Amino acid sequence: MIQLAIVAVLFSGCVMHNGLTNNANVHNTEVVLAKKNFKVVARIRGEAEAKYFLGIGGFSRNGLIEKARTDMLSKVDIVGSSKAIINETVEVKTSSFIPIFFSKKVVVTAHVVEFTE
Repeated sequence: MIQLAIVAVLFSGCVMHNGLTNNANVHNTEVVLAKKNFKVVARIRGEAEAKYFLGIGGFSRNGLIEKARTDMLSKVDIVGSSKAIINETVEVKTSSFIPIFFSKKVVVTAHVVEFTE
C-alpha cells in the first residue's frame, strides 16, 4: 500500500497558471485612447515553450516572453503605419509530471488599433 502511495505521488501532475497584465519592461510608451479617433483592427497572439526532462532542456528559458512577443509581432505589420499595439497580456503556464517532466509555456496576446485621425 505504501508503494502504491509513493508511485501515485511521483507520477502526479501539477499545473500552475500565471497572467501578467502590466508592462514588465523598464521603458513605457503611453497611447491615450480618449477620443474616438481609432478602431481596433486585430487581436494577435504569440507563444513560446520550453520543455525539461529530468531537469535538462529548455536552455532558452529566460527568453520565453521575448520569443512569444516576437512571434506575436511577426503576425502584424505596424512599421510605417498609424497602428499601435495595446492591451498586451502575458500568460505563463507551468506543467509538471513530478519529478520527470517539466514544461513552461508563455502566451502573449494584444490588440492592434489603427488611428483614423
